[in-house]
Amino acid sequence: MHRRHLLNLILASAAFVLPFTASATQIRSARIWRSDEKLRLVFDLTGPVIYKTFTLTAPERLIIDLTGANFSSDFSHLDVGNTVIRSIRSGPIGQGNARIVLDLSHPVLLNSFLLAPQDGQGHRLVLDLVSAQKASVAPKVPRETPQKGPHPKRDIIVVVDPGHGGKDPGAVGAKGEREKDVVLSIAQLLAKRLKKEKGFDVKLVRNDDFFVPLRKRVEIARQHKADMFISVHADAAPRLTASGASVYCLSEGGATSATARFMAQRENGADLLGATSLLNLKDKDPMLAGVILDMSMNATIAASLQLGGTILSSLAGITALHQKRVEQAGFAVLKSPDVPSILVETGFISNARDSQRLVTARHQQAIADGLFNGLQRYFQKNPPLDSYLAWQQEQKNAQV
Repeated sequence: MHRRHLLNLILASAAFVLPFTASATQIRSARIWRSDEKLRLVFDLTGPVIYKTFTLTAPERLIIDLTGANFSSDFSHLDVGNTVIRSIRSGPIGQGNARIVLDLSHPVLLNSFLLAPQDGQGHRLVLDLVSAQKASVAPKVPRETPQKGPHPKRDIIVVVDPGHGGKDPGAVGAKGEREKDVVLSIAQLLAKRLKKEKGFDVKLVRNDDFFVPLRKRVEIARQHKADMFISVHADAAPRLTASGASVYCLSEGGATSATARFMAQRENGADLLGATSLLNLKDKDPMLAGVILDMSMNATIAASLQLGGTILSSLAGITALHQKRVEQAGFAVLKSPDVPSILVETGFISNARDSQRLVTARHQQAIADGLFNGLQRYFQKNPPLDSYLAWQQEQKNAQV
Protein backbone atom coordinates (compact mmCIF):
# COMPACT_ATOMS: atom_id res chain seq x y z
CA MET A 1 0.00 0.00 0.00
CA HIS A 2 1.22 3.55 -0.75
CA ARG A 3 1.12 4.63 2.88
CA ARG A 4 3.97 2.26 3.61
CA HIS A 5 6.32 4.45 1.59
CA LEU A 6 6.13 6.89 4.51
CA LEU A 7 6.48 4.46 7.40
CA ASN A 8 8.80 5.52 10.15
CA LEU A 9 11.26 2.72 10.92
CA ILE A 10 13.20 4.42 13.73
CA LEU A 11 12.49 2.00 16.60
CA ALA A 12 15.74 2.25 18.54
CA SER A 13 14.09 3.86 21.54
CA ALA A 14 12.29 0.63 22.33
CA ALA A 15 15.57 -1.21 22.72
CA PHE A 16 16.06 0.27 26.19
CA VAL A 17 12.99 -1.55 27.50
CA LEU A 18 13.63 -4.90 25.87
CA PRO A 19 14.54 -7.75 28.24
CA PHE A 20 18.29 -8.21 28.51
CA THR A 21 17.86 -11.81 27.36
CA ALA A 22 16.21 -10.79 24.08
CA SER A 23 18.29 -11.56 21.00
CA ALA A 24 17.90 -10.83 17.32
CA THR A 25 15.67 -13.13 15.30
CA GLN A 26 17.59 -15.16 12.75
CA ILE A 27 16.33 -15.39 9.16
CA ARG A 28 17.41 -18.97 8.57
CA SER A 29 16.25 -19.93 5.10
CA ALA A 30 13.70 -19.31 2.37
CA ARG A 31 11.41 -21.50 0.32
CA ILE A 32 9.40 -20.81 -2.82
CA TRP A 33 6.21 -22.27 -4.33
CA ARG A 34 4.63 -21.59 -7.70
CA SER A 35 1.04 -21.86 -8.83
CA ASP A 36 -1.05 -20.44 -11.65
CA GLU A 37 -2.51 -17.83 -9.28
CA LYS A 38 0.47 -16.67 -7.24
CA LEU A 39 4.07 -17.05 -6.19
CA ARG A 40 4.62 -17.81 -2.49
CA LEU A 41 7.90 -16.98 -0.75
CA VAL A 42 8.36 -18.23 2.84
CA PHE A 43 11.16 -17.09 5.15
CA ASP A 44 11.90 -19.37 8.13
CA LEU A 45 12.62 -17.43 11.33
CA THR A 46 13.88 -18.30 14.79
CA GLY A 47 11.40 -15.97 16.45
CA PRO A 48 8.82 -13.20 15.91
CA VAL A 49 9.70 -10.05 13.97
CA ILE A 50 8.36 -6.62 13.19
CA TYR A 51 8.44 -6.07 9.44
CA LYS A 52 7.36 -3.50 6.88
CA THR A 53 7.14 -3.67 3.08
CA PHE A 54 7.14 -1.08 0.33
CA THR A 55 7.70 -0.96 -3.41
CA LEU A 56 9.96 1.06 -5.68
CA THR A 57 9.72 1.58 -9.42
CA ALA A 58 12.12 2.10 -12.33
CA PRO A 59 13.16 -0.65 -11.85
CA GLU A 60 10.45 -2.56 -10.00
CA ARG A 61 11.48 -3.70 -6.52
CA LEU A 62 9.76 -5.03 -3.40
CA ILE A 63 11.53 -4.13 -0.15
CA ILE A 64 11.08 -6.04 3.13
CA ASP A 65 12.58 -4.41 6.23
CA LEU A 66 12.75 -6.49 9.40
CA THR A 67 13.39 -4.94 12.80
CA GLY A 68 15.62 -6.80 15.27
CA ALA A 69 16.65 -9.49 12.77
CA ASN A 70 19.73 -10.71 10.95
CA PHE A 71 20.68 -13.42 8.46
CA SER A 72 22.10 -16.84 9.25
CA SER A 73 22.20 -17.82 5.55
CA ASP A 74 21.75 -16.32 2.11
CA PHE A 75 19.18 -17.07 -0.58
CA SER A 76 21.51 -18.12 -3.38
CA HIS A 77 19.98 -21.60 -3.46
CA LEU A 78 16.52 -20.32 -4.44
CA ASP A 79 15.44 -21.08 -7.98
CA VAL A 80 13.56 -17.97 -9.15
CA GLY A 81 13.67 -18.87 -12.83
CA ASN A 82 10.46 -18.27 -14.80
CA THR A 83 9.00 -16.15 -11.99
CA VAL A 84 8.34 -12.45 -11.50
CA ILE A 85 11.44 -12.34 -9.26
CA ARG A 86 14.62 -11.53 -11.16
CA SER A 87 16.89 -11.81 -8.13
CA ILE A 88 16.95 -11.60 -4.33
CA ARG A 89 19.36 -9.41 -2.41
CA SER A 90 19.74 -9.09 1.35
CA GLY A 91 21.86 -7.40 3.96
CA PRO A 92 21.87 -5.52 7.27
CA ILE A 93 20.59 -1.96 7.60
CA GLY A 94 21.12 0.26 10.60
CA GLN A 95 21.69 -1.35 13.98
CA GLY A 96 20.28 -4.85 14.27
CA ASN A 97 17.89 -4.62 11.33
CA ALA A 98 17.75 -6.51 8.04
CA ARG A 99 16.58 -5.74 4.52
CA ILE A 100 15.52 -8.10 1.73
CA VAL A 101 15.15 -6.73 -1.80
CA LEU A 102 13.23 -8.58 -4.49
CA ASP A 103 14.12 -7.34 -7.97
CA LEU A 104 10.97 -7.81 -10.06
CA SER A 105 10.29 -8.04 -13.76
CA HIS A 106 6.93 -6.25 -13.41
CA PRO A 107 4.61 -4.86 -10.68
CA VAL A 108 2.94 -7.25 -8.25
CA LEU A 109 0.18 -7.20 -5.67
CA LEU A 110 1.46 -8.34 -2.28
CA ASN A 111 -0.25 -10.17 0.57
CA SER A 112 2.10 -10.73 3.50
CA PHE A 113 1.59 -12.22 6.95
CA LEU A 114 3.39 -13.89 9.85
CA LEU A 115 2.75 -17.45 11.01
CA ALA A 116 3.40 -18.61 14.58
CA PRO A 117 4.99 -22.02 15.26
CA GLN A 118 2.70 -24.97 14.58
CA ASP A 119 2.80 -28.51 13.22
CA GLY A 120 6.53 -28.78 13.78
CA GLN A 121 7.28 -25.55 11.88
CA GLY A 122 8.75 -22.44 13.49
CA HIS A 123 7.99 -18.77 12.96
CA ARG A 124 7.53 -17.84 9.30
CA LEU A 125 7.10 -14.72 7.19
CA VAL A 126 4.95 -15.44 4.14
CA LEU A 127 4.83 -13.30 1.00
CA ASP A 128 2.24 -14.04 -1.67
CA LEU A 129 2.99 -12.25 -4.95
CA VAL A 130 0.34 -11.92 -7.62
CA SER A 131 1.17 -10.33 -10.96
CA ALA A 132 -0.59 -6.98 -11.21
CA GLN A 133 -1.26 -7.83 -14.86
CA LYS A 134 -3.03 -11.08 -13.96
CA ALA A 135 -4.89 -9.47 -11.06
CA SER A 136 -6.48 -6.87 -13.32
CA VAL A 137 -9.56 -8.81 -14.39
CA ALA A 138 -11.46 -5.80 -15.72
CA PRO A 139 -12.08 -6.22 -19.45
CA LYS A 140 -10.83 -3.53 -21.79
CA VAL A 141 -13.58 -1.28 -23.05
CA PRO A 142 -13.63 1.48 -25.66
CA ARG A 143 -12.44 4.78 -24.26
CA GLU A 144 -15.82 6.38 -24.94
CA THR A 145 -17.67 3.72 -22.93
CA PRO A 146 -17.54 4.02 -19.10
CA GLN A 147 -16.88 0.87 -17.07
CA LYS A 148 -20.06 -0.56 -15.63
CA GLY A 149 -21.00 -3.33 -13.24
CA PRO A 150 -19.18 -4.35 -10.03
CA HIS A 151 -15.59 -3.17 -9.83
CA PRO A 152 -12.87 -5.83 -9.54
CA LYS A 153 -11.09 -4.32 -6.54
CA ARG A 154 -11.76 -4.14 -2.83
CA ASP A 155 -13.36 -1.31 -0.89
CA ILE A 156 -11.32 0.93 1.38
CA ILE A 157 -12.35 0.07 4.94
CA VAL A 158 -12.83 2.94 7.38
CA VAL A 159 -13.51 2.18 11.06
CA VAL A 160 -15.30 5.06 12.80
CA ASP A 161 -15.12 5.15 16.60
CA PRO A 162 -17.64 7.30 18.49
CA GLY A 163 -15.81 8.06 21.73
CA HIS A 164 -17.02 7.00 25.18
CA GLY A 165 -20.47 5.39 25.59
CA GLY A 166 -22.46 3.49 28.18
CA LYS A 167 -21.22 4.07 31.73
CA ASP A 168 -18.67 6.55 30.38
CA PRO A 169 -20.56 9.68 29.23
CA GLY A 170 -17.36 11.54 28.33
CA ALA A 171 -17.43 15.29 28.89
CA VAL A 172 -20.67 16.97 29.98
CA GLY A 173 -21.63 20.51 29.00
CA ALA A 174 -23.05 23.21 31.24
CA LYS A 175 -26.61 22.33 30.21
CA GLY A 176 -26.13 18.57 30.51
CA GLU A 177 -25.01 17.95 26.92
CA ARG A 178 -23.19 14.60 26.84
CA GLU A 179 -20.17 14.01 24.64
CA LYS A 180 -21.09 10.38 24.02
CA ASP A 181 -24.40 11.40 22.41
CA VAL A 182 -22.94 14.14 20.22
CA VAL A 183 -20.13 12.01 18.80
CA LEU A 184 -22.40 9.03 18.17
CA SER A 185 -24.63 11.23 15.99
CA ILE A 186 -21.64 12.62 14.04
CA ALA A 187 -20.13 9.15 13.59
CA GLN A 188 -23.43 7.73 12.31
CA LEU A 189 -23.74 10.59 9.80
CA LEU A 190 -20.18 10.00 8.62
CA ALA A 191 -20.85 6.26 8.26
CA LYS A 192 -24.01 6.96 6.27
CA ARG A 193 -22.05 9.22 3.89
CA LEU A 194 -19.27 6.66 3.46
CA LYS A 195 -21.74 3.90 2.64
CA LYS A 196 -23.04 5.96 -0.27
CA GLU A 197 -19.57 6.39 -1.78
CA LYS A 198 -18.44 3.74 -4.24
CA GLY A 199 -15.15 2.18 -3.23
CA PHE A 200 -15.62 2.64 0.53
CA ASP A 201 -16.90 0.44 3.32
CA VAL A 202 -17.38 1.54 6.91
CA LYS A 203 -17.60 -0.14 10.31
CA LEU A 204 -18.78 1.57 13.50
CA VAL A 205 -17.11 0.62 16.79
CA ARG A 206 -20.43 1.25 18.47
CA ASN A 207 -23.81 2.07 16.95
CA ASP A 208 -25.59 2.57 20.25
CA ASP A 209 -24.98 3.71 23.81
CA PHE A 210 -22.62 1.10 25.25
CA PHE A 211 -19.09 1.07 26.62
CA VAL A 212 -16.11 -0.24 24.63
CA PRO A 213 -12.61 -0.39 26.23
CA LEU A 214 -9.92 1.57 24.43
CA ARG A 215 -7.77 -1.44 23.52
CA LYS A 216 -10.88 -3.20 22.24
CA ARG A 217 -11.55 -0.28 19.90
CA VAL A 218 -8.06 -0.71 18.48
CA GLU A 219 -8.58 -4.45 18.08
CA ILE A 220 -11.89 -3.91 16.25
CA ALA A 221 -10.06 -1.82 13.65
CA ARG A 222 -7.46 -4.54 13.18
CA GLN A 223 -10.09 -7.31 12.98
CA HIS A 224 -11.76 -5.47 10.10
CA LYS A 225 -8.35 -4.91 8.43
CA ALA A 226 -9.09 -1.21 8.41
CA ASP A 227 -7.28 1.18 6.09
CA MET A 228 -8.09 4.02 8.46
CA PHE A 229 -9.31 4.48 12.05
CA ILE A 230 -10.95 7.72 13.14
CA SER A 231 -12.04 8.32 16.73
CA VAL A 232 -14.60 11.12 17.13
CA HIS A 233 -14.76 13.23 20.31
CA ALA A 234 -16.13 16.51 21.72
CA ASP A 235 -14.15 16.79 24.93
CA ALA A 236 -13.80 19.29 27.76
CA ALA A 237 -10.76 21.54 28.06
CA PRO A 238 -8.97 22.85 31.16
CA ARG A 239 -10.11 26.38 30.19
CA LEU A 240 -13.76 27.09 29.46
CA THR A 241 -12.66 29.64 26.85
CA ALA A 242 -10.91 26.95 24.77
CA SER A 243 -12.85 26.30 21.57
CA GLY A 244 -12.58 24.89 18.06
CA ALA A 245 -11.76 21.58 16.41
CA SER A 246 -8.48 19.69 16.76
CA VAL A 247 -6.89 16.60 15.24
CA TYR A 248 -4.53 14.35 17.17
CA CYS A 249 -2.15 11.54 16.26
CA LEU A 250 -0.09 9.22 18.41
CA SER A 251 3.20 10.59 19.69
CA GLU A 252 6.49 8.67 19.70
CA GLY A 253 7.64 10.78 22.62
CA GLY A 254 5.99 13.47 24.70
CA ALA A 255 2.90 15.49 23.91
CA THR A 256 3.27 18.45 21.54
CA SER A 257 1.33 20.76 23.84
CA ALA A 258 -0.14 20.98 27.32
CA THR A 259 -3.62 20.62 25.84
CA ALA A 260 -2.62 17.48 23.92
CA ARG A 261 -1.18 16.00 27.13
CA PHE A 262 -4.34 16.86 29.05
CA MET A 263 -6.58 15.32 26.38
CA ALA A 264 -4.59 12.10 26.25
CA GLN A 265 -4.62 11.69 30.02
CA ARG A 266 -8.35 12.33 30.14
CA GLU A 267 -9.18 9.88 27.33
CA ASN A 268 -6.80 7.17 28.56
CA GLY A 269 -8.25 7.38 32.04
CA ALA A 270 -11.66 6.34 30.72
CA ASP A 271 -10.26 2.89 30.00
CA LEU A 272 -10.02 2.13 33.71
CA LEU A 273 -13.80 1.73 33.69
CA GLY A 274 -13.43 -1.38 31.54
CA ALA A 275 -10.02 -2.65 32.56
CA THR A 276 -11.22 -6.21 33.00
CA SER A 277 -12.15 -6.33 29.31
CA LEU A 278 -8.73 -5.33 27.98
CA LEU A 279 -7.28 -7.73 25.45
CA ASN A 280 -4.17 -9.79 26.14
CA LEU A 281 -1.67 -10.98 23.58
CA LYS A 282 -1.80 -14.77 23.74
CA ASP A 283 1.24 -16.99 24.21
CA LYS A 284 3.63 -14.09 24.83
CA ASP A 285 5.47 -12.83 27.88
CA PRO A 286 3.43 -9.77 28.98
CA MET A 287 6.40 -7.39 29.02
CA LEU A 288 7.76 -8.58 25.68
CA ALA A 289 4.27 -8.46 24.16
CA GLY A 290 3.94 -4.86 25.26
CA VAL A 291 7.32 -3.97 23.80
CA ILE A 292 6.52 -5.60 20.46
CA LEU A 293 3.21 -3.77 20.34
CA ASP A 294 4.71 -0.40 21.24
CA MET A 295 7.50 -0.81 18.67
CA SER A 296 5.06 -1.56 15.91
CA MET A 297 2.94 1.48 16.82
CA ASN A 298 5.60 3.79 15.42
CA ALA A 299 5.19 2.32 11.94
CA THR A 300 2.01 4.22 11.07
CA ILE A 301 2.61 7.61 12.69
CA ALA A 302 3.89 9.30 9.51
CA ALA A 303 0.82 8.19 7.53
CA SER A 304 -1.45 9.23 10.41
CA LEU A 305 0.07 12.72 10.43
CA GLN A 306 -0.54 13.08 6.70
CA LEU A 307 -4.12 11.87 7.12
CA GLY A 308 -4.65 14.19 10.09
CA GLY A 309 -3.39 17.20 8.14
CA THR A 310 -5.86 16.53 5.34
CA ILE A 311 -8.75 16.17 7.79
CA LEU A 312 -7.75 19.34 9.64
CA SER A 313 -7.65 21.42 6.45
CA SER A 314 -11.08 20.10 5.53
CA LEU A 315 -12.56 21.06 8.92
CA ALA A 316 -11.05 24.55 8.65
CA GLY A 317 -13.76 25.51 6.18
CA ILE A 318 -16.51 24.39 8.53
CA THR A 319 -15.57 25.37 12.07
CA ALA A 320 -12.97 27.30 13.99
CA LEU A 321 -9.76 25.40 14.75
CA HIS A 322 -8.28 25.15 18.23
CA GLN A 323 -4.89 24.33 16.69
CA LYS A 324 -3.84 24.82 13.06
CA ARG A 325 -1.48 21.84 13.17
CA VAL A 326 -1.99 18.17 13.98
CA GLU A 327 -1.20 17.63 17.65
CA GLN A 328 0.39 14.51 19.10
CA ALA A 329 0.13 12.72 22.44
CA GLY A 330 0.00 9.19 23.86
CA PHE A 331 -3.64 8.35 23.17
CA ALA A 332 -4.23 4.66 23.90
CA VAL A 333 -7.04 4.48 21.34
CA LEU A 334 -4.60 5.44 18.56
CA LYS A 335 -2.11 2.67 19.33
CA SER A 336 -2.90 0.47 16.36
CA PRO A 337 0.28 -1.15 15.03
CA ASP A 338 -0.67 -1.14 11.36
CA VAL A 339 -3.64 1.20 10.81
CA PRO A 340 -3.28 4.99 10.31
CA SER A 341 -5.27 6.40 13.22
CA ILE A 342 -6.43 9.87 14.22
CA LEU A 343 -8.55 11.34 17.00
CA VAL A 344 -10.75 14.29 16.02
CA GLU A 345 -12.00 16.72 18.65
CA THR A 346 -14.98 18.21 16.83
CA GLY A 347 -15.12 21.02 19.41
CA PHE A 348 -15.12 21.49 23.18
CA ILE A 349 -18.41 20.68 24.84
CA SER A 350 -17.09 22.62 27.85
CA ASN A 351 -17.25 25.80 25.73
CA ALA A 352 -20.71 27.37 25.63
CA ARG A 353 -20.57 28.35 21.95
CA ASP A 354 -19.07 25.04 20.78
CA SER A 355 -21.58 23.08 22.85
CA GLN A 356 -24.52 25.02 21.43
CA ARG A 357 -23.42 24.20 17.87
CA LEU A 358 -22.40 20.58 18.54
CA VAL A 359 -25.90 19.52 19.59
CA THR A 360 -27.54 20.85 16.41
CA ALA A 361 -28.27 18.45 13.55
CA ARG A 362 -27.07 20.98 10.96
CA HIS A 363 -23.61 21.38 12.51
CA GLN A 364 -23.26 17.64 13.13
CA GLN A 365 -23.95 17.02 9.42
CA ALA A 366 -21.43 19.70 8.42
CA ILE A 367 -18.74 18.12 10.61
CA ALA A 368 -19.50 14.66 9.18
CA ASP A 369 -19.27 16.04 5.63
CA GLY A 370 -15.95 17.71 6.46
CA LEU A 371 -14.53 14.48 7.85
CA PHE A 372 -15.67 12.61 4.76
CA ASN A 373 -14.18 15.14 2.36
CA GLY A 374 -10.87 15.06 4.19
CA LEU A 375 -10.49 11.31 4.24
CA GLN A 376 -11.64 11.04 0.62
CA ARG A 377 -8.93 13.51 -0.46
CA TYR A 378 -6.34 11.58 1.54
CA PHE A 379 -7.19 8.30 -0.14
CA GLN A 380 -7.36 9.88 -3.58
CA LYS A 381 -3.72 10.84 -3.05
CA ASN A 382 -2.81 7.58 -1.28
CA PRO A 383 -5.08 4.82 -2.63
CA PRO A 384 -4.28 1.32 -1.33
CA LEU A 385 -2.70 -0.66 -4.14
CA ASP A 386 -5.49 -3.23 -4.47
CA SER A 387 -8.41 -0.84 -3.90
CA TYR A 388 -11.13 0.46 -6.20
CA LEU A 389 -9.72 3.99 -5.99
CA ALA A 390 -6.33 2.77 -7.24
CA TRP A 391 -8.01 0.80 -10.03
CA GLN A 392 -10.13 3.82 -10.94
CA GLN A 393 -7.02 5.99 -11.25
CA GLU A 394 -5.41 3.37 -13.47
CA GLN A 395 -8.47 3.46 -15.75
CA LYS A 396 -8.28 7.26 -16.01
CA ASN A 397 -4.57 7.21 -16.72
CA ALA A 398 -5.08 4.61 -19.45
CA GLN A 399 -7.43 7.01 -21.26
CA VAL A 400 -4.98 9.88 -21.33
